[in-house]
Amino acid sequence: MISLNDLFKKEAPPLLGLDISSSSVKLVELGQMNSGQWVLERCAMELLERGWITDGNIEKFDEVAEAVRRVVKKSGTKVKNVAMALPASAVITKKIVLPSGLSDPELEVQVESEANQYIPFSLDEVSLDFCVIGPSAGNGTDVDVLIAASRKEKVQDLQGLAEAAGLKPVIVDIEPYASRLAVGRLIHDLPNHGANTLTALFEVGAFTTSMQVLRNDELLYERDQAFGGAQLTQLIVRQFGMSPEEAESRKRSGELPDDYAASVLRPFVDVLAQEIARALQFFFTSTPYNQVDQILLAGGSSALPGLTEAVTQQTSFICKPANPFEGMSIGGRVREKKMRREAPSYLTACGLAMRRFVQ
Repeated sequence: MISLNDLFKKEAPPLLGLDISSSSVKLVELGQMNSGQWVLERCAMELLERGWITDGNIEKFDEVAEAVRRVVKKSGTKVKNVAMALPASAVITKKIVLPSGLSDPELEVQVESEANQYIPFSLDEVSLDFCVIGPSAGNGTDVDVLIAASRKEKVQDLQGLAEAAGLKPVIVDIEPYASRLAVGRLIHDLPNHGANTLTALFEVGAFTTSMQVLRNDELLYERDQAFGGAQLTQLIVRQFGMSPEEAESRKRSGELPDDYAASVLRPFVDVLAQEIARALQFFFTSTPYNQVDQILLAGGSSALPGLTEAVTQQTSFICKPANPFEGMSIGGRVREKKMRREAPSYLTACGLAMRRFVQ
C-alpha cells in the first residue's frame, strides 16, 4: 500500500554547494533517487589566482565574483539556491548547556545572553545562529546547544559573491562542518556503519593542511598546520626558474621537465607525509588514543602521485583519498574521468550540497 505521506511528500528544493577557497571555486549539485541513492548531477571547478583570497579574506571581489559566474556557467546548472561556507577561522563556536523545554523565543534570549560571554565584540556586529544538538550528557533535563557567530562583513562578502553571480544564498555553513558531513557518509558506508571507526581526515590545501579526527559522528581532535601545495609550487619556481604563475599552471597540467618527479615531487611528498605523521603524533600524545583505523586525504594537493603510499609508510595506517562521490550514481552531465581525478578537492562542496537533504 502507498502511504499518502510518501505520495505527497514535499521534495527538498534544488541546492548548489559552492566552496570558495584560496585557490579555486568548486560547485556541486546533488540529487537523490526514491531509493535514497545519491546522484552527482553536476560538478565544476574554476581556479583562482594567488592573492585574490588571502587568509579567508576576499582581496579581489570582482575577480572572484567573475570566477563564481564562470563556474556556474561551466556546470550548466539552472539552480539558484546555494549553500556556502566560512572558514573555521572566521567563526566562533561554543557549545553551551540550557534547560530543555524552552520555546524558540526563550532559546534565542538565552543564547544571546550566553553569547555575550564568548564573543569579543558587540552582538550588533555579528551574525549569530544556534542549533540544539540533543540531550546533555551531564543532566537529562538539559540540552546541548551549539552557538556560531561571525562578523557580519564576512557573511555579507559571501552573500555578495553569490548574488553577483545571480545566485541566492540560503545557507552559510562552516567549512569543517561541511567536510565532516561528506566524510560521515563515507564512514557510514563501512561495515557496521563505521561504528567506533577512528578516522583521521587531512584536507591538504594550498597554504594550510587541516586535520580532524572523527569517531561516531563526534569530533575528537582538530589541528591546522601551515603547510600545503603552495610549497610545491615554490620548489618548482626555484628548481626550474619559472614564474609562480607558470609553475602553478604546469604543476596542474603535468607539463614539467623530466627530472621533476625525482628532484622535486618525491622529496615534497615525503615531507608532506612526515607533516601528516607529526600531526598524528600530536593527537596521540594529547589524547588517550594511540592509533587510527584509517587516514583520508582531501583537498587539491591530496592527489599527488605517491602521497597515500608515503603516508601509509610513515604512519603504518591505511591511507586513501577521500572521494565524496564514492558510491553515488553519476549524472550524464558529469565528465566522469575528470571528476574521479579531482574528487577529493570537492569534499567541502559536496558536504554543502548535501545540506539539501541533511540538516
